[in-house]
Amino acid sequence: MMVTDRLMIFLWIVAGTLLVAGLLWGFFFTPPDRVQGSTVKIIFLHVPSALIAINAWLMMLVASIIWLLRRHHVSALAAKAAARPGICMAAIAIATGAIWGKPMWGTWWAWEPRLTSMLILFVTYAGYIALWQNSEDRNRTADLAACLCLFGSVFALLSRYSVLFWSQGLHQGSTLSLDRETHIHNIYYFPLLLCMAGFIALFVVLTIEGTRTEIRKHQLERLLRQEVSA
Repeated sequence: MMVTDRLMIFLWIVAGTLLVAGLLWGFFFTPPDRVQGSTVKIIFLHVPSALIAINAWLMMLVASIIWLLRRHHVSALAAKAAARPGICMAAIAIATGAIWGKPMWGTWWAWEPRLTSMLILFVTYAGYIALWQNSEDRNRTADLAACLCLFGSVFALLSRYSVLFWSQGLHQGSTLSLDRETHIHNIYYFPLLLCMAGFIALFVVLTIEGTRTEIRKHQLERLLRQEVSA
């Protein structure tokens, strides 16, 4: 708590600077694509949000495994805190994907592997958050949430790698592929990297803030129990 208290202002400044710089560069200082036109600029929201939605769950998975093995309360609280920005990023990824898909595919939604697995991941996020809200036994809830996190990691991995497993899906291949045929042009690549860095920094800041809040709530509940028992 002491270390993060000193770092929070700096981290907020870094996250805000990266986000503003990346989004301004991407939306206002890149040209329309010759095929997709201006709709290609949705990439600066869609790709970073999908990246965070998937990797936030994987971070929760690591924290949940630590909880199951070591019973370290901060790891369980960190996983809980990461779920809220994670579900927000999943919602942004689904919404921007639909907006991008309409002019490209002619439909708002298609039940193709990557989209479907992202939707299931969003629902699993919602279930994870609801699970924490509806139980008074913190340790038992943390155990159940950790088990749900293990289950949901399947859909996080599918969201990331489904284009490698099912080539017939409508979703394009990896945007940042090392393959020159599928790698995006540098004029979009560099602002996209900046946006991704901004989204990562934002997720880190929100998760730290959320974890700090959960620690305070945990400490307050412990003090209240001590007063009642006294």
